[in-house]
Amino acid sequence: MNTPESTCILERNHGLSMSLKLSAGPRVAELVQRVGTEGRVFYWTAVSWSCPAAPTEKMAAIEVERHRGRLAALAIAVVVIAVGVPLWWKTTETYRAWLPVTQINQLAQLQLQLSVEVEVVFSRGTLTAEHQKKVDPTHTRLEEHPVDETTGLSYRYETRYRTATIMEEDALNQPTAAETDQSLHLLSESPCGSVVIYVVPESSTLLPEGVSVYVGQRRTALLRAGRPMRLGVGLKEVLAHLETQVQQVLKVMSFSHSDITAALSDRVRLDYSSRDGLVDSMRAFKSSPGYEITFSLLNPDPKSHHLHWDIEAAVQSYIQPLLSKLAPVADFSLDSQILYYAVLGVNPRYDPSLNAYTLNADSLSHVINPVEARLGSSAASSNPVLNFLLYVPDARHSPLYITDHRKYTVVSNAFSSPRWGGIMVYNVNGTELPVDINIDMTRVMGVFLAQLRLMLGVQSSTPPPGFLVGPCGPAGLADWELDRLLWSRSVENVATATTTITSLAQLLDQIGNIVINDNIAEQVSAAVASLQLAVGQLEAGNLGLALQYSKEAILQSERAFFDPSLLHLLYFPDDQKFAIYIPLFLPMCVPILLSLLKMAAEARQRRRERQDKKE
Repeated sequence: MNTPESTCILERNHGLSMSLKLSAGPRVAELVQRVGTEGRVFYWTAVSWSCPAAPTEKMAAIEVERHRGRLAALAIAVVVIAVGVPLWWKTTETYRAWLPVTQINQLAQLQLQLSVEVEVVFSRGTLTAEHQKKVDPTHTRLEEHPVDETTGLSYRYETRYRTATIMEEDALNQPTAAETDQSLHLLSESPCGSVVIYVVPESSTLLPEGVSVYVGQRRTALLRAGRPMRLGVGLKEVLAHLETQVQQVLKVMSFSHSDITAALSDRVRLDYSSRDGLVDSMRAFKSSPGYEITFSLLNPDPKSHHLHWDIEAAVQSYIQPLLSKLAPVADFSLDSQILYYAVLGVNPRYDPSLNAYTLNADSLSHVINPVEARLGSSAASSNPVLNFLLYVPDARHSPLYITDHRKYTVVSNAFSSPRWGGIMVYNVNGTELPVDINIDMTRVMGVFLAQLRLMLGVQSSTPPPGFLVGPCGPAGLADWELDRLLWSRSVENVATATTTITSLAQLLDQIGNIVINDNIAEQVSAAVASLQLAVGQLEAGNLGLALQYSKEAILQSERAFFDPSLLHLLYFPDDQKFAIYIPLFLPMCVPILLSLLKMAAEARQRRRERQDKKE
C-alpha cells in the first residue's frame, strides 16, 4: 500500500547534516541510526520533526474506486441472494397441491363394520303370553373378525322381536309358502340389506315336511318353531335355540364372512385351501362402473345351416329384467353379432360310445383364443366385456358334446371361462342340407342367464339341510341375492378405493417432482370424503347409500391415479435439473463469490490491525 513521502532534515550532533526521504506521517518520532564507516562508528541523533499528511489526488481516487467496487459487489450479492435465488426457486419448483394425508393414513388402517337389521316376528301359537311380556324387544350381537394387521371386520346384528299383526296373520294363512311370501311383500317392503324372519308354529302346513326354513323371492323367510319352543320351556332356552336358527338364515340371505373376505382380495392376500375356492373367487368379474355384454352366434358352415335367432326378443324377455334389477350395481350395454365361418380352433374327437364328437375339459382352454380374435368387442369400450357365444357345429362334427373331467357329458352342453364369458354348443338335427334352423332361445337364454349370474358375482350356494329356497322370479334374481351382491360390491369398492388412494399417496410422497395439480387434489379429497361416507353408511346399515358412495370413491380414486398430468415430470429428476442450471449460473456466481471472499479477508485484516494498535 503506497504512502506519501516527504523530506526530513537530520542533524549530526557535531553540526553536520544530511537529508533523508522518510515515510511521513502525522506523528512525531525519534530515529537513532548507527552507521559504521571504515571501522569508525558515527552516532546520529535524529532531532524531532513534524511531517504533515498530504495524500495525493491519485491515491484518493483509488480509495474511492475501491470502496465503490466493494459496494457494487455487495449490492450484486444481495440482489442475487435476496431476489434471484427466491425467484429461481419459485419459477422452477414443482407445484404440489395439498392432499388430505392424515385422512388417507387413517383409511390405510381400515376397520369396517357391517350392520344388519334383523326383524323376528312371532306368529300366533309360537310364544306364550308370559313369554311375549318378558321378551326383550331388541338384541344386539357383535362379531369381530380381524383379517390382518391393517384390516379388520366386525359384524353387528340388530335384532328386533315383535308379534305379528292381524294382516300379517292373514298373510300367513295362505295355502303355500310362495303365496305367503308374496302377500307379506305387498303389506310392507323391507329396506335394502335387512332380513325379516316369520316364526310359524311347528304344526303349520306352510312348510313341507322336513323343511324348517323357507326362503322366498323377497327379504323374508319362514321359520318353523322347533321343539324347545313348546310350552313349559323357559324364555332363555327358546331365544337361544331361535338365535342359532336365525344365524343360519342370515348366512343364506345376508352376507357371509367368506364372501366379505373374498371382496377384500385387492387389499389383503387370501389363502385358498382348495382349487375350487380359487376358481370360485376368480370366476366373477371385478367391480366396475359398467359392463359390455356381447351375444355372438358362430356359424362355421353358412352354406349348410341357415340360422335364425330372435336375439332382441330373447334379451328383452330374459336378460333385461335381470339387468334392470342390477342397475344399482353398474351400467350395462348390450350388443349382438353373427360370425360366419368362425371355428373353435380345436378339432373335436369322435367317441364311438356316444356316436358323436366330444370336446373334453382339457381342450376347452384352447377354444377361446381363436374365437376371441374375431369378436372385436373389447376394443370399443374400456369397461369389461362379457362374451356369450352360441356355436352351431358344422355337419362334419355334428353332434358335438362337451365332457367334464370324468368323461361325462355336460347337461347344458356349455362351459364358462372365468372373467371372460361362456360358450354353448347348439346341436341341430337334419340330414338334408342346406337346412333352416330356428334356434330355441328359451333353452339358450336359460344357460346364458345362469352364466351371467356367475360372472356378475351372484353366488348360488347350496343351502343347509332343512332349507327350501324358492324360485328367484321372472327377474332371475331374488331380493336377498341382490343384497348379498351389494354387500360384496360395497366392501370390494371400499377396499379397492382405499388401496388406490394409499398407493397414490405413497407414490407422490416418494417422488417429489411429480406435479400435483388442483384437480388431482380435488379428486383425491372427494374420493376420501366418499370413502368416509361409505364406511359410515356400512356401519349404519344403509346398504344402498353405502354402495353409491363406494362407487363414487372408486371412480374418483381411479381418475386421480391415472391422470396424465402425474407423469409430466416423472423422468426429470433433480440431477438433470442441476446439470441444466449449473452452466448458466456458475460463471456469474464465481466472481461474486470471490469478491465476497476478498472483502471478508480485508475486513479480517483491518480488525487485526485495530487489535494490534490497541495492544
